[in-house]
Amino acid sequence: QVQLVESGGGSVQAGDSLRLSCAASGRTFSGYAMGWFRQAPGKEREFVSAIRRSDSMTYYTDSVEGRFTISRDNAKNTVYLQMNSLNSEDTAVYYCVAGGTMGQIRSAIRYAYWGQGTQVTVSS
Repeated sequence: QVQLVESGGGSVQAGDSLRLSCAASGRTFSGYAMGWFRQAPGKEREFVSAIRRSDSMTYYTDSVEGRFTISRDNAKNTVYLQMNSLNSEDTAVYYCVAGGTMGQIRSAIRYAYWGQGTQVTVSS
């Protein structure tokens, strides 16, 4: 059974930092991209960031570029999201995802595996 387990969410003040972690188990994600989506209350789910296994190329949505950094430890099947300079618009449930090579890396369709989500709340 495949599992993605997120950790590291919480409540912080604007300008603070958080680091999300996602540990994958149940299969080898050797060829998979891994990343993060988020969903804020009353809004659609949106792509945040992803990293490819093949060359570790990273992708970010414009609103987090320069503030968030994604990384992965392939030996541990773990992906991280370092979030700096958080603001209230970053408040959302953050979902870890893992997916194969088919589809656009920013598209939710690509990702077959989703975590349960971790809440990030930023107070201004």
